[in-house]
Amino acid sequence: MPHDKLQTTITGSLPKPAWLCEPLKLWSPWRLEGTALREGQQDAVRLVLQDQERAGIDIVSDGEQTRQHFVTTFIERLAGVDFKQTRTMRIRDRYDAQVPVVTGAVARKEPIYVENARFLRSQTQRLAKFTLPGPMTMVDTLYDDYYHSRPKLAAEFARILNAEAREIAAAGIDVIQFDEPAFNVFFDEVRDYGIETLEQAAEGLPCKTAVHICYGYGIKQNTDWKETLGSEWRQYEQTFPLLQKSKIDQVSLECHNSRVPIDLIDLLKGKDVLVGAIDVTTDQIETPDEVAATLRKALRFVAPDKLFPCTNCGMVPLSRNVAMEKLRALSAGAALVRQTLA
Repeated sequence: MPHDKLQTTITGSLPKPAWLCEPLKLWSPWRLEGTALREGQQDAVRLVLQDQERAGIDIVSDGEQTRQHFVTTFIERLAGVDFKQTRTMRIRDRYDAQVPVVTGAVARKEPIYVENARFLRSQTQRLAKFTLPGPMTMVDTLYDDYYHSRPKLAAEFARILNAEAREIAAAGIDVIQFDEPAFNVFFDEVRDYGIETLEQAAEGLPCKTAVHICYGYGIKQNTDWKETLGSEWRQYEQTFPLLQKSKIDQVSLECHNSRVPIDLIDLLKGKDVLVGAIDVTTDQIETPDEVAATLRKALRFVAPDKLFPCTNCGMVPLSRNVAMEKLRALSAGAALVRQTLA
């Protein structure tokens, strides 16, 4: 049964079935093509919805079953970006990668995920959430050989995202979340144009709007970077006050097994807070009591109707069984806390 307090949700991705792509791997290529791929992706969405509902997740998503990558799958459908030529670029200021090149004016030629959003809405009675990449993170995933300006390119992406998000909201989606891991790295840029372009991407949406900011996972470079951050991770201290003043409704952060001081949530007064109570970097299943402990700490700084128990980040590199058990633990932990609130 859905709840009015401590509504559980996930950040975004869930593991894909082995018949769709190679499991336990980020950005794994599809094993199907054409009509079979489209049907396979829809079947996978049905499966992850059933898994979430059985686990007791209140606000469900499509688990990003139609995407290889949370950023580039969206960008692939835009004009102005050449995926055939690549350049080496530093990503999130952590590692070098071969990335596509912006060679002309970026434009959305057609709806990109709108049909996927309609399908998600048609398959569940629960509140539904849909994720999109954020403008600043899109900029940080490309080599810009046209605008030669990160703020200008981010503003163009914000315009494109807003057009897409308005159609997704019109399909009946209840929450649209923008993923902005770049917000945890480029603090001056967040202040100078990041918040502004995020608000532009979310402008005029009738549904709830969210932003997810994480420390990264799934690859060695992210793990190594976290090891350099010391005993306290205070990056959110720079972005939360700016987000608190913004028009974005919800902020998603990672808490469980991270070194984020829980009192930083206090900087988000008035916002819905998606508290990451599930560690996505390990196969170890949290106990309901561990989840409840994380939520109780957070409740010192946020009201129960503003706290949404969540995963720290996406779960795509985990096995389906591990992900399912973690979702069950999330729901069970939230239920324990609800009992004490009642």
